[in-house]
Formats: sequence, structure tokens, C-alpha cells
Amino acid sequence: LAGSENGLYRISAGGATQIWNKSEVKKIIHSDSAWFFLTGEGIFYSADLITFEERNNNLPIKVLKIPEKGGKRFTREIQELKDLEIHPTNPKILVTATKDSVFLTKDGGLSWKNIGLSAITTGAKAVAVADLPDSNGNIQLTVFMSHPIYGVSWKQPDKPGSAWADLNKGLKTVPSIRWPDEVSDISIIIENGTPVIYASQTFMPRLYKLNWKERTFIPIWEGSAPADTIEALAITPKGIVFTAPGTLKEFTDKDTVKPLTDWDFQFARAPLSLLCAWIPSSQTSGRGDLSLSELWLLQPEVIRSKWAYSADLKKGNYLPVHQVTSDSGFDAHLKTLTKNKLNMLVVDMKDDFGYLRYDAKDPLVLSKGKLGKGIQIESFVEKAKANDIYLVARIVVFKDKVLSTWNNSKYAVWDKKEGKVWQGYELVTKKIEAISDEKPETTEQVRKYYEEYWVDPYSEEVWEYNVAVAKELIARGFDEIQFDYIRFPTDGANLSQASYRWQDAGMDKESALMSFLSHARNEIKAPISIDIYGANGWYRTGARTGQDVELLARYVDVICPMFYPSHFEQIFLAQAPTEERPYRIYYYGSYRNTIIARNHVLVRPWAQAFYLNVSYDRTWYNVDYVQRQIFGVRDSVNRGYTYWNNSGRYEDLKQDIGSEHVYPWQTPEAVFSKGKPIFGIR
Repeated sequence: LAGSENGLYRISAGGATQIWNKSEVKKIIHSDSAWFFLTGEGIFYSADLITFEERNNNLPIKVLKIPEKGGKRFTREIQELKDLEIHPTNPKILVTATKDSVFLTKDGGLSWKNIGLSAITTGAKAVAVADLPDSNGNIQLTVFMSHPIYGVSWKQPDKPGSAWADLNKGLKTVPSIRWPDEVSDISIIIENGTPVIYASQTFMPRLYKLNWKERTFIPIWEGSAPADTIEALAITPKGIVFTAPGTLKEFTDKDTVKPLTDWDFQFARAPLSLLCAWIPSSQTSGRGDLSLSELWLLQPEVIRSKWAYSADLKKGNYLPVHQVTSDSGFDAHLKTLTKNKLNMLVVDMKDDFGYLRYDAKDPLVLSKGKLGKGIQIESFVEKAKANDIYLVARIVVFKDKVLSTWNNSKYAVWDKKEGKVWQGYELVTKKIEAISDEKPETTEQVRKYYEEYWVDPYSEEVWEYNVAVAKELIARGFDEIQFDYIRFPTDGANLSQASYRWQDAGMDKESALMSFLSHARNEIKAPISIDIYGANGWYRTGARTGQDVELLARYVDVICPMFYPSHFEQIFLAQAPTEERPYRIYYYGSYRNTIIARNHVLVRPWAQAFYLNVSYDRTWYNVDYVQRQIFGVRDSVNRGYTYWNNSGRYEDLKQDIGSEHVYPWQTPEAVFSKGKPIFGIR
């Protein structure tokens, strides 16, 4: 059996026959005479592979909003389920998880119980369940989960007062980070009547066996590559089969890992978008039945987005639009691109205050927007194309002063406490000078407002306006739309007072952004990119912002994480040699973001071409700092990059680098003998 984006298939000598088409199928579990399927619409059950029954009772629903002419409609879907595992001896017990909670069933999925999450921060990756002894030696139902930031936790939910407990001893950490790096899978097998637990990590090649008595993970294999992935463990009598970039692999009892190509012929008959497979014991050469998942990794070169290939390997600069309104200004920046072997420009067409920076003509756009000093599109596009420049229109979406004041602030984020437009502020201490001995010097807390004005991300009319801007720009010659500030406000002592008057029942931050991008995807016939925080590209969580890469990647073609070294904590990856920190951040970050997005998109990070007055930059910022970032991208996931300098100053650049350029400095990740991510140098 093979699961794909288009449903479930039976693979035979005659080819692939589709037997279910309601949704994508991400995992297949077979136990006794029953089948369970992890799908894009939750969990399904079948006893005969002919009839399929939903098993989603009590699992949370996500509501998506779809704008329509003269109104809107809603779709309801099961929240994205991150994993599905079955108890090794009791097929009625299964465990699954959303980003917010772990869910347990004891009746084969007829009903699910929420048993919480191990952290306040959203996110989950893998789950597992088995019977294990507690501290008193009593056998208890035990559930495991991995969190993208805080590692592995366990809980015995049948014990009164049971809480999640950390289980991280022995797991590999990234230098400078307290918690272990993400665990990709937890797999349990019964050996001699006892559960034995194995685990792997998502972004580094590590396999572990859990010593439950000591609550310690014991490393059993470590690969040589600095960045690599071990996913979807299948424990067999012959070893551990797992999914890796480019091929299935098998760890054997001889402490070796080798490629496993036994089923390549059958996989070739499956649909291109292969996600999972179930292989009967008759075809596994003594390994028993095998359930394999995350099989998108077998084709890492395939970007699943329709429009991504036209955006591939684009490298360029962001430009403030006022610098290219004159021929001389535009010529100067074109010269910079040519000098540095770059082929792309990202230009503000709707800026950070909401002003339109082009000669808009669309009636909807003109009815709500305001024109600022900008370009005449046709002549601008003509000149860019004459120089073989790929043009990206940057549209700042939900930070918009112009639209927030339109029609009595109809679309503004609202301050529910003060009954007015919400604007974030920080509290600062102000001195009040002494007037007399009776009234000495004092201090008071005053508000310092941020120069940010937000519109409601739940508003379908805000979506329609921004999409109208995008469609006009594509129609008039731009190659790609880039949505920036595709998030909720995150700053302010009064953040808890922000309310969203356009929020419909059942919607949350992720569903708001998903709904907007789904609408944009349906309307815009060109590549769409989105800018995200660096942390949202590094970790599998959309905490605070709604920027959950796993969810948003299905609607866009390019994701642009802001991995600026200045914006992370200054000790982040600053181990010796400290000057190699920019290389490390882009090398690991680009890889991690690509894996999290499951190749739905290409990852084109923003590179820092500016100095910020923080401790690391004060010591290390120079042209080599900037160039190290580009080597990190090349050696990791080489699909393009964009330099950011808010003032348009690009004197710190060196020429783009190709595969022939040897890394001129010293860092372990750049050593070729250790291997490169399969997405890298080309």
C-alpha cells in the first residue's frame, strides 16, 4: 500500500490502483485485521480496504474562512495531526498529537481524550505509547512525546495527578542551546516480552535506545554529516529501517548503516507524491510487516510547489523603492547586481506604512490605498527585464497604517480594554524634576508607542485588498509576490489587550494565516513567497506569530526566513571558532527550514548585509561576516538568497559563489569529507 497527496493506492505487478481519494495519506498502520491511516482529514479506519470510517471523535477542529463574492463561507477540518502510533500489544490503544495537545484512545479511535502537552509553547513532532513500570515497579500505560524546543517528555495518564516529565538525558544538543535538538521519531517494539524504545533526531544523524530504568537515551549510531535526517523508524528483527534524504537506510546489529533499495521498483509505480507505504512481510526478507513514512525525503530534489521552479536559484538585493524612482538610482543598483553576479530585486510595492509605491490603477486598490512616491511599473519592468532581473514585489500585509485608519478604522486591531485602535507600547521610566524640598525628584511610568499600526489578520476584506494589489503587480510584469508581516503583532506591554473583531468562531492565528494564503494561492498565478522570523524557520512551531511553517508551506512556493545573526541571542551558535557563527546559522537554518516544510517550498533566506549595534556585530561584522552566510546557504540548501539592508547600502557584498569556490576559512561543517546535505552545492 502507498499513501500519497492524492490518496491511498494498492501497488501490484500491474501498477498502482487508487482505493481511497478523500485526502492525502501520511502514515499506514496495520494491526491484526484492522488498518489505521493518518491523513490530511484526520484518522481513518478500515477492516477491508474497501470501506473507510472516520475515527476523529473529540479531536480538535480547525475552521478556515473562504471569501466569496458578496460574503464568505467556512470549511471545518481536523487540526493537523503530527503523528499516529499504536500500542505494541493492544491494538485498541493509539496516540496522536496536534500542535497543542497529545490525544489518547483506548477504543480504537472511537473516542479520543486530550492528555495535554509537555510545554506551554505549541508544537509536537512524535508520539508513542507502551506499558512500562513506574518508579514503584507497577506497570503503567506510558505515553511519550517530542517537542521541537523542549525535547522528549513522558506521562502515565492513568495515574492520578500524573504530569509530563522531561526525558532528555543522553540526547544530543546543539551547542549554546540548553534543550536537546528535536527528536523526529520514537518507536517501540516488544523484545522478550518487554517494550524496547528507540529514537532518532530530525536534523542530525543520531539513533538512540532508551534505558527506561535510568531514564537515559543511549547513543547506538552517529553519522558523520553535520546536518542529516533520520525519520520514521521501523524496528525489525534485522535492524532499524528509516527514511533519510535520498534513500531508505537500515541500521544493523553490526553497528553499520547501509542504503536499502529493496522496494525501489514498487515505489516507482506509486504516484510521484509518495508520502508513506506499508509493505507486507512476504516482501521484506524476514523483517516482518513494515510501515514507512516521511517518504517525501526519498526525492529531496523535487519541490512539491507548482510555481517554485521559476523562483529557484534567485539571488539578489532588497531595495527601498525611493532609490529606484530615477534612472540614475536604478542604474546604480543594476550595476551592483551585475558586479556581484546577482539576478533578483525585491522592491517595496506596498510599504511598512501601507503606502502604494507604484502607479496603481485597480479600482479596489485605489479605493482603500494611498499612493506614495514610487515607480511607473511598465518602464521599471522593461528596464529590469532588459538586464535579466527577476522582479519580486514586496507587500507588507498586516502592518498597515493607511488601511488601519480607513473608514473609521474598520479593519484595525482593537484595544479591548481602552475601546480604541490598538497600538503597542513599552513602559519607560521618566524622571520628574524636583520642584522644591517638599516635592523632590520622582519617576513615573509612561508609554512609548511603537511606530506600528496593525490591521486585523482575520479580515477577509483585508485579504482581498492585498490580493488585489498582488494581482495587479503580476499582471503588469512582476515575477513574484512576497508577503511580509504575514503575522500577528508580537510586541507591546499591552499585547494582551489586542483583540480581533473579524475573528470568526473556531478560528485561531494559524487558521487566519492559512485562510489568507489559501485565498491568495487561488487568485495569484505566479510564485508567492512569505517572510518569517528566523526562529520560526529553525523550530517546528508558530508560537506567538502564527507562522507555523508546516501549515503555511502548503499554500506558498518560497519561504524566506530571517536568519540574521544579529537577531538571535548573541551566544546562539557562538562556540569557537566564534567568527564562524554566520556560516553555522545559515548552514543549519536553511536545512532545518527545508525539512520542516517537507519540500513543499524552496527556502530562500534573507542574508544580513547590515550592521546592528549588538555585541556579536560589534566584534565581527565585516564583509567576511556577510560572505560566510552565503557559503552557509550554498553548502546547505542552495536555492537562493536575498540580501537585506534597510537603507539600500550594499558595499559589504562579495561576488556570488559557485560550487568551485573553496571555503576560505575554518569550520567543521565546511569540511567536504564529512558530507553535505543532499540539497546543497550544485
